[in-house]
Amino acid sequence: MQLINSHILSFLVFMPLVMAGVVLFAPSVAVARWVAMGAAVVGFLGGLHVWYWFDGSSAALQFVESYEWIPSLGVKYIVGIDGLSLLLVVLTTFLMPLVFLSQWHVEDSRQKVFIALLLALESGMIGALAAMDMVFFYVFWEAMLIPMYFIIGVWGGKRRIYAATKFVLYTVLGSLLMLAAAVLLYFAHFRQTGVYSTSLLDLYSVKLPLSSQMWMFGAFAVAFAIKVPMWPFHTWLPDAHVEAPTAGSVILAGVLLKMGTYGLLRFAIPIFPEAMVAAAPLFIFCGVVGIIYGALTAWVQKDAKKMVAYSSVSHLGFVVIGSFAVMAGGELSVEALTGATYQMINHGISTGALFFLVGVIYERRHTRLLSDFGGLAENMPWFAVMLIVATLSSVGLPGTGGFVGEFLILNGVFQAKPIAAICASLGVLLGAVYMLTLCRKILFGPLDNPENKELKDLNAREFGYLVPLAILAIVMGVFPNAFINKTRPSIEHLAKNYKNYSLDYRMGYDMTDKSAN
Repeated sequence: MQLINSHILSFLVFMPLVMAGVVLFAPSVAVARWVAMGAAVVGFLGGLHVWYWFDGSSAALQFVESYEWIPSLGVKYIVGIDGLSLLLVVLTTFLMPLVFLSQWHVEDSRQKVFIALLLALESGMIGALAAMDMVFFYVFWEAMLIPMYFIIGVWGGKRRIYAATKFVLYTVLGSLLMLAAAVLLYFAHFRQTGVYSTSLLDLYSVKLPLSSQMWMFGAFAVAFAIKVPMWPFHTWLPDAHVEAPTAGSVILAGVLLKMGTYGLLRFAIPIFPEAMVAAAPLFIFCGVVGIIYGALTAWVQKDAKKMVAYSSVSHLGFVVIGSFAVMAGGELSVEALTGATYQMINHGISTGALFFLVGVIYERRHTRLLSDFGGLAENMPWFAVMLIVATLSSVGLPGTGGFVGEFLILNGVFQAKPIAAICASLGVLLGAVYMLTLCRKILFGPLDNPENKELKDLNAREFGYLVPLAILAIVMGVFPNAFINKTRPSIEHLAKNYKNYSLDYRMGYDMTDKSAN
């Protein structure tokens, strides 16, 4: 077991990439589907293994692998996870089998390439979450762009080229800023220690004057703010979501957007602490504006998918304000950070489900306009149940994961910035308005459109990828401590020590007694 734990993260990172190559050479699309599903299920089992053996009492990096790669430049291959990345890694492995199941029926001569791109994307996402070396993080960060560019640009809607190009240009611009700051940080570490190193564990120790921190923090923060996307860097997201195929939208909302908020917590805040404190009011302002702007814009949308896309701008604004809630004593709010981490996962579950559900009716009607629907609850009752569950989780009904995340964020932010919390709470109200409007226009009213009367309810395959999301949305609301307890030590460590942040790491475990870990 110790041998497995010593290499489990590398397995999760590179196994999907290897299987992507296998899929490309599969003799048929049917074989490619089974290979991809097998890889995704094995990946999910690996994610559950990491979850089970993760020591929830420790803030240290776990499942660490560290090897020299380019010693003369100080570049190492280092992977590891702590409570900040654990839930996102498990969420990624959880979503992939559901995404492949949602694509199972698609007949397309290029479907093998599409499946291979999804597997390659999984490698990039897990690699970025596990990388503890700046070079490897940057490689995985950029590698995520390539599959998503082709997924949107080849399999997307009418404006797919525009949307894919806009997505890449925005992200690459931010990435170049981050790369420039990372190079400066690399040389700053050398000047202070006489040692070249790209290890994040070493770069945390670099001490910089506030003026230097502000420039570097700005570069990192803009790169991550674009990925979130935080207002006013959000304009690429609605186009990307609307034009992307359903599978692409689910992965984009479920995991890729969280790379921005994760990057803020992993890199920008602990490496540039004084700059973060100075910039916190600006980020909270942008987060609150994003919450209200995203909700109001979602409310007036006529396209169901675009409405869900703008809801992401609003929901992730909560994560932003929770990440920058600096208390009077100089510590970050543990409560707000816990809520931000939790909301990242809940958003992936609820919004992923909403994109799946919009895809269900689009496949049947080839339209997403709300005016083309109405009364579907009459002949699609199980679809109605799933849409209502996803909606209630999205708006934060008590008993769902959305309530836990938003409550913790607002409570924590209120202790730090009361006015910001009060303004942000308006987003909760507006969220209920636009999401219930979505349900009303799709599910209720007269079923007077002849085409809608012929629509069939969910089939077994659709149940297969929607029911797990609905169950998890409720489980996260009823048993939040089962998830929060795993992350609490890491969050408390970041909140209390971000000004002098460091990460210890554990290479292995004694598997004879799990309770001793």
